[in-house]
Amino acid sequence: MSVNSATSDDDTPDNSDESGGPDEVEARVGLRYTLKQVRQDTTARIGTYIVGFMTFVAIFAAFDYYVLDYAIAEAVLYNPETDPQNVRRLLPPVGMENQFGQGVLEHPLGTDHRGRDLLSRTIYGTRIAMTVGFLATAIGLGGGTVIGAVSGYYGGWIDDVLQRVTETIYAIPFLVLVIAFMTAFGRDLTFAMVGVGITAIPVFNRLIRSRVVSIREEDYVEAARAAGVKDRNIIFRHIIPNSFAPVLVQATLQVGVSILIVAGLSFLGFGAQPPTPSWGQMLSASRGYMLPAPTFSIFPGIAILITVIGFNILGDGLQDALDPRINN
Repeated sequence: MSVNSATSDDDTPDNSDESGGPDEVEARVGLRYTLKQVRQDTTARIGTYIVGFMTFVAIFAAFDYYVLDYAIAEAVLYNPETDPQNVRRLLPPVGMENQFGQGVLEHPLGTDHRGRDLLSRTIYGTRIAMTVGFLATAIGLGGGTVIGAVSGYYGGWIDDVLQRVTETIYAIPFLVLVIAFMTAFGRDLTFAMVGVGITAIPVFNRLIRSRVVSIREEDYVEAARAAGVKDRNIIFRHIIPNSFAPVLVQATLQVGVSILIVAGLSFLGFGAQPPTPSWGQMLSASRGYMLPAPTFSIFPGIAILITVIGFNILGDGLQDALDPRINN
């Protein structure tokens, strides 16, 4: 069913509710339609460019030997026997000067308190942030989708039990919950990712459940039941695909939230452990050098800002692009 035919159908009155049938949903939120709407929406395009650039940086950071050597192996830059004073520490960006020396072209953004290159560490930190952001969101999306779909479809005591559990998780401050989880199981990046994913489950649960409750009485769902289709197939083949648009928007926004949470955890000493660079860890290390070397904290902070804003812009753009009311 083409987009034009979907538009013409909207102009003629019918008895269907706002959610429409599967054909309308397919026309509205299918992959080709989504890509077309994103290309036409300026906000979505800007967000796509930012997120695409950061994803590109994250993918290729692990294959750049300059980044790997300069970001992690401080011995490349600092030999305590030949350079006991570590003259490379806290250098400013190229073209600038501070009490520790003058910026050099070899380190365009300067160096940290141990003489390591800030540009390479910031680039490598992109890989950590994007990986955790996407995987934590995937955990929250998967768990929230299953719980919300089952809860909304069956209702009754199943709905009551599942919603009480997710509401309990939602009531606990997310940072406290993640820190408690990591204290119990481990402080490394894997448990940080799982903990952040758990905090996202109630968000997706509420969204999916509300969509399932509004869709489960549709004619095509009733027809599937009458035809003897199993509940599992009805949920995952008919109901959940028709919740594509709002879930996509929320997932995009949640990636930015996850990156921000993980940066906060790294700042507190959880998550990625030295010498693996992460933006939050770099900000934490820069606290004692805010006045003598302010650029130490600026660049990881800018990286966090750009990445989170990029995902928020993309999410807002997708919401505008996929909202039938705005398109009409």
